[in-house]
Amino acid sequence: MSYSETGPSRMPKRTYNIPNMLTYGRIIAVPVVVLCFFLEGRLASSEPARWAAFAIFAIASVTDFLDGYLARLWKQSSNIGRMLDPIADKLLVSAVLLLLAADGTIAGWSLWAAIIILCREILVSGLREYLAALKVSVPVTQLAKWKTTLQLVAIGFLLAGPAADNYVDYMTETGIALLWASAIITLYTGYDYFRAGLKHIGD
Repeated sequence: MSYSETGPSRMPKRTYNIPNMLTYGRIIAVPVVVLCFFLEGRLASSEPARWAAFAIFAIASVTDFLDGYLARLWKQSSNIGRMLDPIADKLLVSAVLLLLAADGTIAGWSLWAAIIILCREILVSGLREYLAALKVSVPVTQLAKWKTTLQLVAIGFLLAGPAADNYVDYMTETGIALLWASAIITLYTGYDYFRAGLKHIGD
């Protein structure tokens, strides 16, 4: 039985192209980073596990740029890639923020920055789902892309912080400052999305 160019025979090629594989890898990185935190409390020295978590997170963060760039460059954009890319970002950021809060790297007032980021992601996801049912698309703004980049950089500093503080001063403090900066931008972009979406919300 033969299939057309746009039929089922094309599905594996679209599903398992390199940009999508990078997105899948970012999702797989989440439980691996969790495992590093699990091992951190069971090793004689926590530094190796902490550096491993940082390295995995850094590589996963780079794929956030590469998957979209390569998909556009090679004209390999796909529906599954567009669906999973933001999901992978949110899983990675949310999981690591929870881990950092659990081990005390993020504590006190800084927890509010993490809460702002997590709440915004949940609210905007809900808004997007509602608008999708109305067949309304809310495009990702350039500022929202910078917000994601700043979040990833802040979390990278915080992941390395406890280990890197032994070699470079104020790594953790720099991560906390960047986290607050990303939280402020997160609030603004969240408001921007809701302002754009409110006109489509009827009675």
